[in-house]
Amino acid sequence: MSKPLHLIGRQDFINLPEFGLKGVEAKVDTGAYTSSINCSKVKLTKVDGVPTLNFHLSGNKIHEKKARKFSTTTFKKKKIRSSNGVTEERYIIKTSVVLMKKRFNAEFSLSDRSKMKFPVLLGRKLLTNRFIVDVSQKDVSLKLTSKNIKADSAE
Repeated sequence: MSKPLHLIGRQDFINLPEFGLKGVEAKVDTGAYTSSINCSKVKLTKVDGVPTLNFHLSGNKIHEKKARKFSTTTFKKKKIRSSNGVTEERYIIKTSVVLMKKRFNAEFSLSDRSKMKFPVLLGRKLLTNRFIVDVSQKDVSLKLTSKNIKADSAE
């Protein structure tokens, strides 16, 4: 018996609790296999002999000036083909994402998305067997939240 799938639109807002980010704009992209997140200053170092990946993430909006530094020892490198067909090696990190009030473990490639409209792209690996995409909709999770608030206040 399969789990029910959630409806999601072409864009929505997500939380990235491990980075302290809430209400991050995300584009749903069924053409992309791996999800990706806007970052800068990606650098591989060693801390006590352990390979450590350092990177900066901006806030909820893509052009926020206050980028914060993060590091992880759990990462891998993978060849990824971008939307323009160019293949490049990117670092992949694992983190949790909260979408539709549910927490999912996900992999994100670290990418410079500063020229893109959305700081986060949600790919098929995250969406498969969890969501049905309706491109005529957007911000479905916000609509669910406001319905819950209206229902709660009616009681």
